[in-house]
Amino acid sequence: MTLNPLLPLIYESIVHTALREDLGRAGDITADAIVPASQQARLVMRARQSGVVAGLDVAGCAFRTISSAIELRAERPDGSTVEPDQVIAIIDGPARSLLTAERTALNFLCHLSGVATATATLVKAVQGTRAQIVCTRKTTPGLRALEKYAVRAGGGGNHRFGLDDAVLIKDNHIALAGGIRTAVERAKANTGHMVKIEVEVDTLSQLEEALSLGVDAVLLDNMTTEQLARAVEMARGKAITEASGRITAATAAAIAATGVDLISVGWVTHSSAALDIGLDYLP
Repeated sequence: MTLNPLLPLIYESIVHTALREDLGRAGDITADAIVPASQQARLVMRARQSGVVAGLDVAGCAFRTISSAIELRAERPDGSTVEPDQVIAIIDGPARSLLTAERTALNFLCHLSGVATATATLVKAVQGTRAQIVCTRKTTPGLRALEKYAVRAGGGGNHRFGLDDAVLIKDNHIALAGGIRTAVERAKANTGHMVKIEVEVDTLSQLEEALSLGVDAVLLDNMTTEQLARAVEMARGKAITEASGRITAATAAAIAATGVDLISVGWVTHSSAALDIGLDYLP
């Protein structure tokens, strides 16, 4: 699958907010006091551990927002794997501006590359099966579009982006509606024909009821591999199957082997460790 770049419109305001947070009311008083405004410099961005790169355009935006004279040349574009000490990008421009933007740029790049790396680990674990790794809405507030992009950079796919682009009927919706049937019927009656409907089920009897109502997808929550295999049989040709619930790189392969279409994982966006990336001055 081709990794399409993010539109600047999506990330520019996020980057500006982060820079305002860092610069406060007086700007970078350290760099301004120490580095002459006329001084130029080159910085090299290097990986300090193995992983997958994501977020170079966002990092570049942080640099260019401080100075349009800064140029970032990517050596390992988003979606690339890197090894320790491998050069990711070379950045040239006014030294003072480079220092001012450095931390914000790295905050985005390290975090998003961490998400991409974690996703790639899961994708590798299910290789050879039909299962696709997808993320959820368990994202950092304000960074959802960026984190979901990072998942794609790691070879995964995206679940819905928000509450407004698909119906996912979960246990509390079912409880408040009084049952699966009522919840599905209300969803069908009150949403447009382009909106897909997915239902979360915990048991095979719930699955049977959901399938009888013609839903588009079923979320098989915290089921055993035996239950998942049976659920896949029941849903074949009727609905997309999605497994979820405390899935790790160690358990993903066995879950994928049941034949599910999707494996949704929240921790790749909310708990992935940042990828260690350094930015060093080249004299």
